[in-house]
Amino acid sequence: MFPPMQPEVPSLHPSELDPSAPVPAGTVLLDVREQDEWDAGHAPGAVHIPLGDLPVRYGELDAEAPILVICHSGGRSARATQWLNDAVGFEATNLDGGIVAWAGAGLPVER
Repeated sequence: MFPPMQPEVPSLHPSELDPSAPVPAGTVLLDVREQDEWDAGHAPGAVHIPLGDLPVRYGELDAEAPILVICHSGGRSARATQWLNDAVGFEATNLDGGIVAWAGAGLPVER
């Protein structure tokens, strides 16, 4: 379903985000982790679509908005980013390091 990873997936690290507004205005933060991971803690305002559901649920996303994709540590979100960009034509960027790096950068996590 998802192609093998390409070396050049657009990425940025949470340390590059503005701590006062980590998700830029108009950007969708997409969390592709499983439900139990989401329940354990997620970024406020994130949209939750597990990676396995993405091919049938991507229509829930705003195709005109930039998408920042997050998972636990960056692997699944990189695959989702590549798929969204290549197969669907979205403008997606991987959040390198995932929720681990997000929390490590002092950005908010809610349960």
